[in-house]
Amino acid sequence: MIFRRPSAAERAERAADLAEREDPYHVTQASRIYILPNLMTAGNLCCGFVAIIFCIKANYDMRLAGVKVASDLTPEAIAHFKWAVWMIFGAGAFDMLDGRLARLGGQESLFGAEFDSLADVVSFGIAPALMVFFLILSPTQGLPSFQQMGGFLSFIYLLCAAIRLARFNVITNPLLHRDAKEMNKDFVGLPVPAAAGTVASLVLALLHLAENSRDLPQKWALGLPPLLALIAILMVSTVRYPSGKRVDMQTRAKLSTFVLLIVIAGIIWNFKEVGLLVCALSYIFFGLFRHWRRYRAGRRTANSL
Repeated sequence: MIFRRPSAAERAERAADLAEREDPYHVTQASRIYILPNLMTAGNLCCGFVAIIFCIKANYDMRLAGVKVASDLTPEAIAHFKWAVWMIFGAGAFDMLDGRLARLGGQESLFGAEFDSLADVVSFGIAPALMVFFLILSPTQGLPSFQQMGGFLSFIYLLCAAIRLARFNVITNPLLHRDAKEMNKDFVGLPVPAAAGTVASLVLALLHLAENSRDLPQKWALGLPPLLALIAILMVSTVRYPSGKRVDMQTRAKLSTFVLLIVIAGIIWNFKEVGLLVCALSYIFFGLFRHWRRYRAGRRTANSL
């Protein structure tokens, strides 16, 4: 058998074809579907869909029982809302896995990024928005003003979540030119999974009060709309939040830090109705505090010049 050496033109053509395949904006590469990362994204979408179904079932139970305040929730409605909460947390776990698996295996594609954002709109946009409307603002204390603003505030949350995801896709586009300031790993704006986790944690705390036949104090109830509005605004803000992308299989920690993390995780699990909410709110206000400190440092630097 005689092997013919490729000509210079053939080698150039093969090199061009290889470059096109490695180019993320080549149609073949951009639309490539990698099984494992996209399977995790499908799990995210499935959890979000199931959470929506449980929210609708819980609302149906509430209507049948004529529920007017959160403490009057039926056991069936509480169970359905709890399942919806855990489905949102499950969607968050899948969302974390799909990105890490894609980066770990070098299997990132434009299709995967768009598919992930569409799944996030369902799991971290629509599902929490229904929780806001059906439970947090609709039956709380039976106040008509809460019921009237529930639909509007739910839509604002969903709108901000969709805008946040669209902006994330734009600012992470490989074709954008970034300066050194924009190359850090922080999220610009509150991440949508963190916002959804805060809403889910708040729902879990309200369900815990309902199970123990405790009314939500009215002054606390009046603080729910501003808190939810703050969550929505932070998603489209420029406040930076730590992403955790630097934490991987190679990350090291001291023994004391490792033990402390295990102890904290155990405490949160044992008191999950309050612990998860404390963690979510701590993350939100940590970003605000850090943003305020950076703003003050910038002002002092500008005044000293």
